[in-house]
Amino acid sequence: MDCCATQGLIPVETALETLLSQVSPVSNTHSLALANAIGFVLAEDIRSPINVPPFANSAMDGYAVRIADLEQSITLPVAGKSFAGIPFEGEWQPQTTIRIMTGAKIPEGCDAVIMQELTTETDAGITFELNLADVKPQANIRPIGDDVSQGQTVLAKGHRLTPRDIPLIASLGINDIPVVDKPKVAFFSTGDELKPLGQPLEDGQIYDSNRYGIKVLIERFGCESIDLGIIPDCPETLKEVFLKADKEADVVITSGGVSVGEADYTKDILDELGQIGFWKLAIKPGKPFAFGQLPNSYFCGLPGNPVSAMLTMYVLVQPMLAKLAGHTKWETPKSIPAKATSTFKKHPGRTDYQRGIYSINEQGQFEVSTTGNQGSGAFSSMSIANCFVVLERERGRVEAGETVNIELFNASLY
Repeated sequence: MDCCATQGLIPVETALETLLSQVSPVSNTHSLALANAIGFVLAEDIRSPINVPPFANSAMDGYAVRIADLEQSITLPVAGKSFAGIPFEGEWQPQTTIRIMTGAKIPEGCDAVIMQELTTETDAGITFELNLADVKPQANIRPIGDDVSQGQTVLAKGHRLTPRDIPLIASLGINDIPVVDKPKVAFFSTGDELKPLGQPLEDGQIYDSNRYGIKVLIERFGCESIDLGIIPDCPETLKEVFLKADKEADVVITSGGVSVGEADYTKDILDELGQIGFWKLAIKPGKPFAFGQLPNSYFCGLPGNPVSAMLTMYVLVQPMLAKLAGHTKWETPKSIPAKATSTFKKHPGRTDYQRGIYSINEQGQFEVSTTGNQGSGAFSSMSIANCFVVLERERGRVEAGETVNIELFNASLY
């Protein structure tokens, strides 16, 4: 049995369910220019005010024709041109064709566009080198509203805007969109052993790496980060920072100070200022994870070890912040069965998220190998991983050839 696996640890699934049940989405919204909206969550549905395209247009460079004209002659003189933004104007005489470019407006009366590769320019005009039976009505013509129809809901309330969404909204001519205010997340590291980057380490000190990972993840999760720095192991100072963070943020996240050491004061401060929802989970790494509430904000206490801090941010804090931000389309990572190609050491007692490297073999099957050192302080193995190997709570050692479940990293870790 795992020496750290004791009775009373909360299963990860129970902790996540409890955490999400206590979080309510941010209610404040505002209007934002589209150019600045990436990463925000929609406060209302986006409905198209226009048809896209707003007019029938050519799907390729070629020649606009009336099929009836081709049935009389396969060579037609050119009556004019239709370019993107410069449509053909005037009367289109029978037994002629119009040169047309991709995206250009279809002349009235046209019922097909013939690609230029099927034509030859002659003194008499354009000769169409094709079988007339192959020319179908509306060939190579994009009709009005082919992409989006007027009034159509293109993006639903609760959707978080991605780089793929911005040009879609722009194509509708919409400049200002309603979004949910980004949750504000204050965070800080605790511990006398922590040293800022750029300063020499003294005996017994380490660099504060967690804050840098936490900041990036907060912003990747779609929230506004408030970095309060490194706080020493002093109860009075910690309490002062907690009060400041509680006033400024919707969520307060700490790194370190949530285990059982003599200098871990966070639990006492939480007991005094707010309430603790749960403490200590059946998860590895990351057992000393805490969740609670302060007078005006939620609290998440991350373990101090760097892999544990990032893992609990990813597995527990990420879905919480998604709900807080009103991101109703957020999905938990999907579990995929994979064949282990290496041994995975484990003792029963906790759900173990080991770092792995997956690949797909010639048969199209997922395979996964360990990154090596799985210690909670070995962050180099996190850097080279591309998935978590999720080993069930009561499972023991895994041998090569056995099937395991993996979760591919989502965009927040890339």
